[in-house]
This record gives sequence, C-alpha cells and structure tokens, in this order.
Amino acid sequence: MLTNVSYRDPKQEQVITDLVGKPFNLRMRLKLAGVGSPKLHIVSSSPKIANLLLLDNNHDVCNIEIRPKGIIVRFRSLLETFALVIPFYKLTIFKGKSTTYAIHSEGQKIEIQATKNTHSFFFEDYSPKGQVYAKSYINISAIIQRALPPPSCSIVDKGE
Repeated sequence: MLTNVSYRDPKQEQVITDLVGKPFNLRMRLKLAGVGSPKLHIVSSSPKIANLLLLDNNHDVCNIEIRPKGIIVRFRSLLETFALVIPFYKLTIFKGKSTTYAIHSEGQKIEIQATKNTHSFFFEDYSPKGQVYAKSYINISAIIQRALPPPSCSIVDKGE
C-alpha cells in the first residue's frame, strides 16, 4: 500500500498498524540492535513511485523500518513523505546484480543499490557446520526471529 504519511492521520495510522503492527518499543529496538536501515539509494521503481520521485531534483533515497508483521519503505518527494507499507506475507525480495535488491509487493517495486554497510541488512549467509553450501536468507527475518516467530516471506535470487 503506497500512502502519503507527511501529516498525522489517526485513521491512516490505524490502517498501517493493522497491516504491519505497532512500532517496536525501546527495549525491543535495543534487543534487535535497531529496526531501521541506513540510507538506501533507489535505482529504479514502478511507474507510480517513479512519477513521484521525478517531481524533485534530489537524490532518490529511501529507508526501511521493520515492524512485527512487515516492513515500511519510506522515501521523500518534494516536501512530502511517502510510505510503501508491505506485510511479510506480500513481501518478495529479489537479489539482482551484485549490489542491487528489488523489493516487490502488489505490483509496486523499488530497486535499491546496496553499499558495503547495507548488504548485511538484507542478506546474511548461514552455513551449517560441515556442509559446503550456504543459503541466503533475509536478515530482516533473522533479526525479528530473535524476539518473535519467523515471518513468512519469499526470497528469490536472480543471480549475479
């Protein structure tokens, strides 16, 4: 769900809370070692989001907030703040070329360029002892799994 979150609207906040849950409290944020991503550069996006990003001449950047039942991808256009609210059951993350990740949900897409510091936010390699292969799982669910049952989301590796 793409929505403008520049102004406080209790009805809109309730819809967001119903979809992705309430924000983590301070104790949980400290336990999870943070619930937000650093600044992520947007490479491409779906037409609706691209039209919003074309309105200003600033760099296209976003950040991701983890909630108990999903994520919120926030970005700014002109003086407005927009949020792409994605519950885990609708979230799909594609790993493209070596440094790009594409977040998909309900026809909306944001492809981001990851830096050295942000790779660990998305994927982490887990190699069971004694096995040769390593599977990539979403680090967001690994973070939340420390405190909550693991969410269900799909990850597809498009290759490098």
